[in-house]
Amino acid sequence: MPTRRRCLSLSVQAMLAATLWGCSSLPGAAAPPRVTLAGLEPLAGEGMELRFAARLRVQNPGPDPLRYDGVSLELDLRGQRFASGVAPLRGEITGWEETVLAVPVSASALALAWQLFDLLRDAGRGPPERIGYALRGRLGGSGAGGGRFSADGEIELRPRTP
Repeated sequence: MPTRRRCLSLSVQAMLAATLWGCSSLPGAAAPPRVTLAGLEPLAGEGMELRFAARLRVQNPGPDPLRYDGVSLELDLRGQRFASGVAPLRGEITGWEETVLAVPVSASALALAWQLFDLLRDAGRGPPERIGYALRGRLGGSGAGGGRFSADGEIELRPRTP
């Protein structure tokens, strides 16, 4: 009886391994998109709210088209929550290509006040040349498109001199 149970256990393990290997080789298991913050542009706000267009550079690091249907994101600056937004953007990025998407995001005046407070508190070190950011979000879609993304980097504050 123990050999029969062991044989059954090995069979189940083999089927599970084959299933996982098969799923990982499907087109939908393509490499996730690479998303970075390409810029922030001011938009008209309302009341105690600031609005920006977060420009996201989305790269498709694989040969299969990346289809998306909707974008959501959260943006932290200097380790603090700053803004979030969604957009009903639809499209496709062909293999090995990239595009820039503009997603409107909202930030409360309080979030901006905290950022300014921290900058003033650190003013003894001089004005910062860069501010660190963290970006989290989701490209809506199914199959070979969509999925969650996250990125971090720095925003250049000083204008570049030619």
